[in-house]
Amino acid sequence: MSDKIKVLIVDDASFMVKALRDILEQDAEIEVVGSARNGRDALEKIKALKPHVVTLDVDMPVMDGIKAIRHIMIESPVPIVMLSSLFFHGDITFEALRLGVVDFLPKPSGAISTDIHSQGQQIIDRVKIAAAENINNVRRVKLQKVDLRANLAERYGYQTLEGVLTLGTTLGGPNTIIRIMSELSPDFPAAAVVVQEIEPKILPNFVKQFNEYTQWKVEAAQEDMVLEAGVCYVCSYKEPMIIALNEANEPCLKKGPGRHKPLDALFMSAASVFDQHAVGVLLTGVGNDGQMGFSEIKKKHGTTIAQNTETCVYPNLAQCAIEEGVVDFVVSDLKLSEKIAGVLGERNGEERVVTAG
Repeated sequence: MSDKIKVLIVDDASFMVKALRDILEQDAEIEVVGSARNGRDALEKIKALKPHVVTLDVDMPVMDGIKAIRHIMIESPVPIVMLSSLFFHGDITFEALRLGVVDFLPKPSGAISTDIHSQGQQIIDRVKIAAAENINNVRRVKLQKVDLRANLAERYGYQTLEGVLTLGTTLGGPNTIIRIMSELSPDFPAAAVVVQEIEPKILPNFVKQFNEYTQWKVEAAQEDMVLEAGVCYVCSYKEPMIIALNEANEPCLKKGPGRHKPLDALFMSAASVFDQHAVGVLLTGVGNDGQMGFSEIKKKHGTTIAQNTETCVYPNLAQCAIEEGVVDFVVSDLKLSEKIAGVLGERNGEERVVTAG
């Protein structure tokens, strides 16, 4: 029996199917077991071929990629890596990540990307990581649009900034970020800064759509932005930000030190600027980034929260921090917003429990 990662390619363009097959089969650990031309065809092929991972286009006839995700996750759950030229449509990228795809990769030059091989290694890496996903922990987030004309006092209240909520995640995490920020009230004197795995090309339109589903004002993080209470700043793991003080002694965003441990850098900077008023949240993800930053938050008597690994699609990030003994609270994904609200509002009456390393 083969131990290879079995992949189904779903794309209506024969050139793209061939190109993706060529890319993936360069790796000895991957086997392309078939292809499908639309979402309906993909559903049948998934049931018959039982792939470990599906690569999925969006713009297809009969059943498009977004409709396909909804059906796949209910009928035959399997890790999905999106590959599409429609990354500039915020509603599409947001919906795909809300539904729990592993990642959304933009095709480099349109629907028929003759230069798709330029991102071949990234596609291979994503497929391999996707194969390790705990698909049973993928949950779509139920949302309702926010009336941007209502509750303006909450959304643009201009409270005095007293603290910061920092959230870090890698692959599989945007889904949980969406859940937390859609459930969490902005009625705290704190800003939120998020570092998540998302392609920089996708980020602006993703954020624009995200802004319609939460009472927080959501913005794509940019250097020198001054932090404001009630605003959630989102940045890519590829172009991360840290928190620093500007010449006016105001907390602002600065470019992080590259892609080497950006979560550590974010958490450390939060501790440095906000001391005990820094809250760090570490979610699902791959690797061990974040545990050193959590240690700094604890040294400054801030608060650290990690997602319970039993609810993570990838347990590594949270598990490393928990084992290091730098986590105050370990919380399931569905209870994270409630716990964060309790910490931010200083209404949490239970004793702090430090997980043993």
